[in-house]
Amino acid sequence: MSTNVEMRSMNGTQTLSRALDILFALAEADGTLTVSDIAQKVSIPESSTYRFLQTLEQNGIVERRGKGQIGLGMRILDLARSLSEQVHRELVPLALPVMEELTKETNETSLLFIRSGTNAISIQTIRSKALIQYSAENGRILPLYLGASGKAILAYESEKIVHNVLDKWSPDLSKDLLLSELSSIREQGYALTQGEIDPDVFAVGAPVFDSRGALVASLSIAGPKYRFDDVLRQLSIDAVQHAAEQVSRKLGKE
Repeated sequence: MSTNVEMRSMNGTQTLSRALDILFALAEADGTLTVSDIAQKVSIPESSTYRFLQTLEQNGIVERRGKGQIGLGMRILDLARSLSEQVHRELVPLALPVMEELTKETNETSLLFIRSGTNAISIQTIRSKALIQYSAENGRILPLYLGASGKAILAYESEKIVHNVLDKWSPDLSKDLLLSELSSIREQGYALTQGEIDPDVFAVGAPVFDSRGALVASLSIAGPKYRFDDVLRQLSIDAVQHAAEQVSRKLGKE
């Protein structure tokens, strides 16, 4: 009796594992795949893949789009959005006091950005009290490959996301130059740009991670280039990295 129960439990676990493999394959594709594509990516026969997809489709987890194309269904996308919104609702209150201290320490505007597709979107801003300051509204959308806030995110994303950005924005981008810059950002732990988005603005950004070590956001400061001397440069780098690490620890990162 116990052997049969164990066998059923093991089969159930294997079934769940296969279903998750299929969902991960579709998520990484950032679009649609054929049944053959999915079978190849998860290393199971097409007949088995088809059966899994039928069950997932019945539950709204995947859906058919066009001839033979399978994509994530609205139900899984709704769950993903709900989870994302929950993370962001938790993220802003945790980050806010750190951002206020960062702006006070550097006297520059601090910004919290998250990824949305191949863009970065601002979800919180603390403006500098300086007479001349960088001003950016919440909800501002920027391409991931441009500016310290976006690059501090892109440098820690998967190869798939990086190539999606390259595919979308080429020929505006130099692939080798961007990949080299992203590698440098990972090595040093921060991104620094001058005049990339606004000609007279500098920015320094660093990544924020959750308890699993997954990237969730970037924390950055931005201000007028004319006062970005060597002293402010080093102060900015140290302060932004420390602030990003503080927020990461609040999210449970060890």
